[in-house]
Amino acid sequence: MKFSIERAVLVKAANQAQSVVERRNTIPILANVLIEAGADGVSFRATDLDTEIVDRAPAMVERPGATTVSAALLNEIARKLPDGALVNIAADAATARLTVQAGRSNFNLATLPREDFPVMASTEYAANFAAPAPVLRRLFDKSRFAISTEETRYYLNGVYMHVAETEGARTLRCVATDGHRLARVDAALPAGAEAMPGVIVPRKTVAELRKLLDDDEAEIAVSVGETKVRFATPTITLTSKVIDGTFPDYSRVIPRGNTRRLEVDAADFARAVDRVATVSSERSRAVKLALDEDRLVLSVNAPDAGAADEELAVAYADEPLEIGFNAKYLQEIAAQIDRENAVFLFNGSGDAALIREGGDESAVYVVMPMRV
Repeated sequence: MKFSIERAVLVKAANQAQSVVERRNTIPILANVLIEAGADGVSFRATDLDTEIVDRAPAMVERPGATTVSAALLNEIARKLPDGALVNIAADAATARLTVQAGRSNFNLATLPREDFPVMASTEYAANFAAPAPVLRRLFDKSRFAISTEETRYYLNGVYMHVAETEGARTLRCVATDGHRLARVDAALPAGAEAMPGVIVPRKTVAELRKLLDDDEAEIAVSVGETKVRFATPTITLTSKVIDGTFPDYSRVIPRGNTRRLEVDAADFARAVDRVATVSSERSRAVKLALDEDRLVLSVNAPDAGAADEELAVAYADEPLEIGFNAKYLQEIAAQIDRENAVFLFNGSGDAALIREGGDESAVYVVMPMRV
């Protein structure tokens, strides 16, 4: 195998591969990236047995072939090569070595045989459809912050992507929750997605997918089966097992009867929460919201450190209310709101609050209160 590739292209492919590879693994081949050179360019494949990414890159191929080399090492070398360099890569099967040469730099790396590299088995997908990158980006970006990190409730360790009914129309919906807060985001159902089974996309896959969604013009080909999900651009294919579990009936925790309505500037609210929370060093610090007519007072009382409060002008015309929330949860939800105003719907001080973006009901957030 012998080919030449631009340094910037190699950096992107090596970085993509290295992020999928598990840092601590007991199977040496899983630390490697499979490099395959053919007539139409070079592909870089990495896997941790649950997730697999294939990045196809343009290159001048002199001699087709394939080998595997340490993903972390290749990434580190590529990053340190000079900008604009043309990188020459060659594999020698007899010595089991890969040479990487750019300018006056030469590297000689150990390889493992390509036959040992596990390739994820192909599967039958129940639904195949295409979705614009900005649509998928919104669905996953607005829900991923609520993914649970608690390994015992493994079925909450991802985003539940499924087809839902919303006021008579079918939508593509992403939901994530950790039991303390919940995000539910809807988009128009793409053609071909009607038969899609509901799947829980793992946290790691959601993070890898995010890298494919930056191009606003891109169309992402999505394939969904009972056990796997695949997202593909013309150059990158990300395949992942889905979480084998049942996502809970989240509709039961979305409050229906919350009538006390607060409207507040989302950015001002997030900054005020951040400021008053400064006096408390606790991770789960509680912020108290005291509501009166067109007035909101945010306060934190940390006996060891001190106290802080801040007043905001808001739109609120219901009975006075005092309620407490985890400051971090409030900030994370406020960060998702693209529109100018956030709308909070409350019931009582012991009940979950519902949060929306202005009049837009396609994104709904729920947060449980704390005692203050």
